[in-house]
Amino acid sequence: MKIFTQTERLILRELHPTDATAMFVLDSDPEVHRYVGNKPVTTIGQVDDVIQFIRQQYVDNGIGRWAVVEKKSGQFIGWAGLKLMKEVVNDHVNYYDIGYRFIRQYWGLGYATEAARAIRDYGFDQMNLIEINAQADAANKASDHVLLKTGLANLGNFLCEGVENNWYAITREEWKLLGPTK
Repeated sequence: MKIFTQTERLILRELHPTDATAMFVLDSDPEVHRYVGNKPVTTIGQVDDVIQFIRQQYVDNGIGRWAVVEKKSGQFIGWAGLKLMKEVVNDHVNYYDIGYRFIRQYWGLGYATEAARAIRDYGFDQMNLIEINAQADAANKASDHVLLKTGLANLGNFLCEGVENNWYAITREEWKLLGPTK
């Protein structure tokens, strides 16, 4: 098992097929999917396909979403990571998107911000990226809060599949200015 990075409370590691049951809990919850297309999974087979897709991204792109494990309990609590976006979104293509999704009982505990900061740092420190982007449904105030706390700037909105989304970015130079706490 490859661990990509750790924080005070979290381990961010490679996603494995053995994570399928916990991923099903996450991705079958309609509330979790409220701002990401409202398409919760209904079978464990769908989750298996998602995990395989993500694992293929590790091979093809050297990066993908990671399992987030709470150190204290050892429990899978969600996923987070960078994804190389090869399709055009908001007139951007071949950019690195920061994303995260957590099981509802772990919302509001600061885990999304903690994971997003670790991912941002990994992207700049380990991958030498020039810029990291994100998008979020404009109505998703919690995600807006996380991305802003992570240092990404809201650069405006755009329509994605008929839904108003916010576009975020942080450059390597902006990240350096955040100082030692990053």
